[in-house]
Amino acid sequence: MKNDIIEKAEQVIANTYKRPPIVIEKGMGCRVWDTKGKSYLDFVAGVAVCSLGHTHPRVVKAMCRQADILFHVSNLYYTVPQVKLAEWLVENSFADKVFFCNSGAEANEAAIKLARKYFNGNSKEERFRIISMERSFHGRTMATLSATGQNKVKKGYDPVLEGFDFIPFNDVKALADKIDNSTCAVLLEPIQGEGGLWCPDPGYLKEVRRLCDEAGALLVFDEIQTGIGRTGKLFAYQHFGVEPDIMTLAKALGNGLPIGAMLAKEHVASAFVHGSHASTFGGTPIITSAALEVLKVLSEEKVVDHCERVGEYFRQRLMWLKSKHSSIVDVRGMGLMLGIELDVEGEPVVNECLDRGFLVNCIQGKVIRFIPPLIISKQEIDALVSCLDDIL
Repeated sequence: MKNDIIEKAEQVIANTYKRPPIVIEKGMGCRVWDTKGKSYLDFVAGVAVCSLGHTHPRVVKAMCRQADILFHVSNLYYTVPQVKLAEWLVENSFADKVFFCNSGAEANEAAIKLARKYFNGNSKEERFRIISMERSFHGRTMATLSATGQNKVKKGYDPVLEGFDFIPFNDVKALADKIDNSTCAVLLEPIQGEGGLWCPDPGYLKEVRRLCDEAGALLVFDEIQTGIGRTGKLFAYQHFGVEPDIMTLAKALGNGLPIGAMLAKEHVASAFVHGSHASTFGGTPIITSAALEVLKVLSEEKVVDHCERVGEYFRQRLMWLKSKHSSIVDVRGMGLMLGIELDVEGEPVVNECLDRGFLVNCIQGKVIRFIPPLIISKQEIDALVSCLDDIL
């Protein structure tokens, strides 16, 4: 018999998600509970969002404290929390300026607009094309799905936005052949998340940077999934010795609250002038107060260092699984952004994990993805690995 909440949801909520027959009611740390009282270890974390786990006390206090002071005045006025958050991001990244919005798709939308505006404002209107990667995922708005290198995301929405070219990830020659004086930017995820957890080959991102510099094109890193500590550094680009001109963030920045950010170097960001772009709810006081506390916790409690250590432990445990089970084709990822590729469909494994009290998800049909809170413990990882061992 279906849960009453599920029956009501099917009546009143658009049918855009395929969900398991459970209703999550509460969460704490790395664990959530459904309305029947069953608990689950969460290795999805709201799709790489709840990096500090659920209902982190410091984030809750920061949000409630600000809620007693000021909710919203729009971006027609300055607010203290927004300025402090932007200052923290600038001080801890390559960037000079920040634009706040509400989601990753909106952050990528802003990046696409800024890249085009930069060349348009420099009387180079012919430079509007953006090179993106096959298997990439950049969002669900018309511009960001147009920039996404997966046909299943675009199906039914033709005609998509003009001006995007697609090449294979990790293929330097393909980029060298495609980039020219019509290219305004190269857009890529340093690690492809939704595309199957593909990491860059050694030296690849440096070659991308070199080719962009030679062609006079901008380099845009989509760090919506990789950013805010997920890979074992605050931003994934820091692993590779390469700085972009523009970077987008969202997901873990708010630990579950809706926020996106586009960061850029000064000479690029200056293309946005009064009226160029806007967001009514972008960077409201409550959201930016919470996001600033997220970043303080990551730093003060050394969460990113913990992610690096347990991420390597998790990888070794997955490699052990691979040595034991021939159904595992590959282990991929970095930090606590990991996955196993199977030679069979992954959905039955996801469902069996759910029955046994573990939340994991499947991407690209056969890749089981693990993106838990960054505070996950070795003991909790061992519990999942034992479960997977038994299932496989």
